[in-house]
Formats: sequence, C-alpha cells, structure tokens
Amino acid sequence: MTAPAPAAPARTGPAAVICGIGSYLPPDVVTNDDLVARLDTSDEWIRTRTGIATRHVVSPGTATSELAVEAGRRALESAGVDRPDALVLATTTPDRLCPATAPEVAARLGLTGIAAFDVSAVCTGFLYGLATAEGLIAAGLAERVLLIAADAFTTIIDPLDRGTSVIFADAAGAVMLRAGTYDEPGAVGRTVLGSDGTLSDLIEVPGGGSRQRSSGVAAAPDDGWFRMRGRETYRHAVNRMASASRQAAAAARWRTESDVDRLAAHQANARILRSVAEELGITAARQLSNIEHVGNTGAASIPVLLAQSVSEGALLPGHRVLLTAFGGGLAWGATTVVWPDVKPG
Repeated sequence: MTAPAPAAPARTGPAAVICGIGSYLPPDVVTNDDLVARLDTSDEWIRTRTGIATRHVVSPGTATSELAVEAGRRALESAGVDRPDALVLATTTPDRLCPATAPEVAARLGLTGIAAFDVSAVCTGFLYGLATAEGLIAAGLAERVLLIAADAFTTIIDPLDRGTSVIFADAAGAVMLRAGTYDEPGAVGRTVLGSDGTLSDLIEVPGGGSRQRSSGVAAAPDDGWFRMRGRETYRHAVNRMASASRQAAAAARWRTESDVDRLAAHQANARILRSVAEELGITAARQLSNIEHVGNTGAASIPVLLAQSVSEGALLPGHRVLLTAFGGGLAWGATTVVWPDVKPG
C-alpha cells in the first residue's frame, strides 16, 4: 500500500456506497482453438492482438436477463439485502427492443414493485449506471440500489467476423449500493462521463432501429450484426479513458502514478489496457486483469473484474481503485473508490 493521499474536498449529501458484489459467467467456454476451426486465424494471432485465450458464451435460448438475475442474486446475498428500492440494468443486448429488460429481472428476483429500468451505454454502461444509481441516492429517491451490468454480446456478433468474434463474450456483474457518507470505504467518488455522437458509426449495430425501419428499405443481411472499426476505436479508447481517469483521480486528489493501488479498466483488449496504464503511469503490478480467460464482456466487464479480483485476493479492503471504461456512442467514463470489505456472493 502507498502512503495516504491528500484528503479529497468535502462533499455533502448522501454518498453511494458499495456494500455488495456478485458476478456470473455462463458455463459454456469457447477456446481460441474452437475459433480457429471456423475462422482464418490462429491462437497466436488472437493472443497477440487481444490477450484472450478463452471466453464464456451463452447457450442457445439463454438471454441477457438470465445472466442478470444470477449476478443480481449474488450481489444481494453479498450485501445481505432482501429488497432494494431500485434496480438499474446496464446492457446493450436487452431481451427485446421493447419493453426494457430490468423490470423482468426485478420480478424474477422477487422485487416486483420497485423502480427498474435499463441504461444503454455499451461498454461504458456500468459507469453510466453507477452515476445513475448515485443520482437516485443523492436525490433521496432511493436508499438502496441494485446495479446490474449484463451483456450476451455473442448474440449480436457475426460468428464469421474475425475482428469481433475473437474478442467479445458474455457475462453479468452487479453491485449493491446504499446511502452512506463520502468518508467511508466503498463510497463512489466523483464520476467523470463523456460522449461524442459524431463518431457513433465507429461502434454500431446499423439494422433494427427506427432509422433503418423508417427508411422503408429492408435491412441488409449483415446489418443486424455488431460492427467496430478497430484501429480508430483503439486510438479514441486510449485517449478518452486516460483523460477521464486523470480527471477522476484529480477530483479524489490522487496521483495516478503513486496513489492508485489498482486500475480496474474495461477489459477491451490487452493492447488497450497496456496503453491506458502506460499513459497513467500505472505499473503492471497495479493493474487488475481477467481478459485472458473472460474476454470483452461489454458493460459487465468492470464488475466481473472487481468480483473476481476480490475472490482471487488481488483486490483488498483499503485499496484505492481507479475505474475507467470506453464504448460505443462514443461514450466513456471514470471514477474512484476506496475498496470496502465486501465478499462476492
């Protein structure tokens, strides 16, 4: 542990405090060798470009809601909470275009009657959801909020697209948040969020929305698949995550080079993770990573990483953690937290 950083400016009002965490990975695993059998690629190419060796995928008939329910149940168990006041679900792969998936997840968790809604910010969904939950608590609209981030990304990935099918996977992660004070462990720091819609076509699913449907032109066969312009996305991801991270760290009066004990970055790919850490002056020993065996799980990436890191002993109570993510929209964000003494459910 490093020496204590200067105290952050006092903040008033109730804080959102993490008091529980859980995650869920579907049992089916796809290895690089499985992908090599159907794609023009190799295990070496995949590992070198992405850092991924295996990834978990949903079985036929399994939807995002199933993943969300499992992670949500575990976070509730971790916190010892039976009934939160609200449920926020961050996802890019809802069960249906309409209605939102969150109310069904809430019902299956025995939480019928509470506020429940979806947030869509692609891979930055967890941080946007975190800010939303914090706002509910700060406004006095909720004392306890269950935030779930879940994506069945492989359901929107073209299985023959080497650029995306080797990267994306399925998972869900969740945190339980309660009203508390800013000086206690688990209190979420100032969250920095941003977007740039002029670059929305870098990461998209072009078909199926109102724009395509109202055009009167039928969607092309490939328009229902997720698309990403990888090289351009890489540059923006590194710059935006590094910039947001510096702002969030500065708000907490942390120096990224010395005061951050753990960097919990969205597990986009290994090269992006290395570049962001280098920009921030954060050594490899202080970086949390599970991308080798989990892949890029969209909005679920950060909470799954946190839950697994706690279970493995890589993330300990008192660690100063910097969280950052980047995704379609474009959207990005970062925040800080001093990790509390919580165990995954």
